[in-house]
Formats: sequence, C-alpha cells, structure tokens
Amino acid sequence: MERFKALNRLSHYRRTLFPHSSDSNSNSLCDDTVLVEGKASSRIVTLNRPHVLNAVVTPMGVRLIELYESWEKDPHIGFVVIKGSGKAFSAGGDVVCLYQFMDEGRLEDCKDCFRTFYGLMYLIHTYMKPHVALIDGVTMGAGAGISVLGTFCVATDRTVFGTPETLIGFHPDGGASYFLSHLPGYLGEYMGLTGATLSGAEMVACGLATHYSRSAKIPLIEEQLKTLLSDDSSVIEAVLAKFSDIAYPDERSVLCRIEMLDKCFGYDTVEEIVNALESEATGSNDPWCISTLKKLRQASPLSLKIALRSIRESRSQTLEECLIREYRISVHAISRQISSDFYEGVRARLVDRNFAPKWNPPRLEDVSKDMVDRYFLPLGEYEPELELPKKLQEAFD
Repeated sequence: MERFKALNRLSHYRRTLFPHSSDSNSNSLCDDTVLVEGKASSRIVTLNRPHVLNAVVTPMGVRLIELYESWEKDPHIGFVVIKGSGKAFSAGGDVVCLYQFMDEGRLEDCKDCFRTFYGLMYLIHTYMKPHVALIDGVTMGAGAGISVLGTFCVATDRTVFGTPETLIGFHPDGGASYFLSHLPGYLGEYMGLTGATLSGAEMVACGLATHYSRSAKIPLIEEQLKTLLSDDSSVIEAVLAKFSDIAYPDERSVLCRIEMLDKCFGYDTVEEIVNALESEATGSNDPWCISTLKKLRQASPLSLKIALRSIRESRSQTLEECLIREYRISVHAISRQISSDFYEGVRARLVDRNFAPKWNPPRLEDVSKDMVDRYFLPLGEYEPELELPKKLQEAFD
C-alpha cells in the first residue's frame, strides 16, 4: 500500500512539474533529469537540469533514492559518482516550485520534498559504498548536502559553494547545520548567516572537500573511474589523488581573516555578532567587516536567529538529529503560522525579483525568543516527525 501511495505521489509530481507531458512520456521526462551511466564497477549519475543550474525537484530525489538503494544491494556495483551537467553541480532545491506549492496551499507536497531530500542526504552520509561527488561549478543548498556528506568531494577552480538560505527567509537545511557546525572555529556560523561563498581551494582548506582538481581534469577523472573494478575506497582515493592539484586560498580569502571572524562570530546572539562587526568596522574601516554587515542586513532577521541556534545545537548532535530538527524548522516555515519570511524571500528574490523582501519581523530586536523557540518545537500529535532509515550510523557520525 505504501509503495502504491509513493508511486501515486511521484506520478502527481511529474504531472505538476512537467505539465506539458502526457502519462506516456512523463517517465522519460523525469528520467532525463537524472542520467545514469554504468561501466565496470561504477555508476555515474548526472543531475540534468542545466537551464536551472540543476536545481533538484522531488521526482529527482525519489529517483536517486531508488537508484542508490538498489546499487547498495548489488554486489557487482562498487561505487557511485555524482556530477552535474553544464556550469553547475546543483544550485539546490527548486524553491520556486516550493513557493508555488505554498501559494496553492499544497503543504503536503512541500513536506514530501523535504522528507525526500533529507532522506537522500542521510542515505549518502551512511552509504555502505564509496561515493564521489564532482562539484565542478555552482554548489549550493541541497547540492551542498548531496556532495559534502559523502565519502569524497572533488572541488575545482569553477566551484562556488554556499548556503544562502537566510537571504530567502529560510535556514541552512539538508544537513547544512551539521556540516557547517564541524568547520574550523566559527566559519560555519559565518557561512550560514551571511550566505557567503567559498571557492574550491577554500573548501579543501577548511575540510569541506577532500580533493581539488582543475576543471579541465574532471573528464580525465571520470574516464579513469569508469574503468575501475573495485569497491575499495583507497583505490578510488588513489585515482583522485593522481589528478589532484595544489591550490591555496588567496590573500582575500575569508580563511585569511579567521581570527577576526572568530572574534566577531563567536558570540551567543546575532545582536552581539552585529555589534562586534560594527565596532571593528568603525575602528578600522575594514572592508570585510563592512561587506559582512551588508550581507547580514539583507537577510531575514528571524532566519538569522534560527540559523545561529540551529548551527550551535548541531555541534553536539548526529546528522540524524540535525535532519530531524531541520525538518521541524522547515515545516514551521512553510506553514506561515509564525512568519511568512520564506514565502516572501522567494517571491522577492526569485519570483518578482524586486530584491526588496518585507521581512516580518523587520528588525533583529523585534524577533523574540519565543518566536524562535516555536520553530524548534516538536511538530505535534497529528504531524509526523521526519523518519529516517535505521542503519548502523554510529560509524558515520
């Protein structure tokens, strides 16, 4: 019965997301967004929506889970590689689609999207076979979770990595609160609150990526991996190392300002962080402090407080615990019972594109502790929590 319901939901999503397709060809249209190539011991997956920077939608997540679960059980398949077509790995979840669902009151479809992709992040993190992500381009939001939570993550000179959710009134999700909390010092708080991006070299330097290669070498890496007859992580690592390049963050990198960053972002509240940055900017006229303040002022005040608390809580939690918390926050965000900042942020930045969101509350001092607390509450008796498959996760967290 559950399988039948899932197939019905998938068919419904396909009709929604591909309105010009008929039932006879909707499968092929959906499958065209997730391409698969199999050779030797490898399976290579390509996210294929280049016209929207490979933004992922629910049918793609359902398809990926089906593939990954079947490959994990197949003794003939040794490892999985995932990449994106065009100039992006993945810009994240298709939030315009979520905006349309919210606009139409289809909150269950939003929840299905969250459940699907949070489940996929968990599956990748606990995958029993080596997983290689080739992030040769824009990698944000859900794209970040799909890539950095696996065994290997190869960044390039074209990589632009970020978690910009606060700028659309949302929060760092899809496992972001987990991996941001594990970054050196308070770099995770800085990234999660400001939406700032990292280069491929910076990703390796701070531990988000395992390898760095020039973009021109990615086809060579793919060809080498295709010929492997192995499920041994050390064999795969040797191939990646063979094509790796040495790259260092340049002098303008935020990593060269880590002492200043830690000094400002180590405080307990967003207000204190802003005050510290303002004090530094006033005293030194530091361009980094000034630009960081500008980013914070563009974000939703409510989202800033939610993001800071979420990342701080993640420091002592497993990925499973983080995803359950992120799901609660996401469900409260789409309900719009506390605030409509997520809906408003997507409208202003991605739908109407007037880039002038009307945040509610509009100022940090107007965001009460009680308002933030409500986003972290359990969902209630009639609203199921996120359920993740029970695997031997102790080895992964």
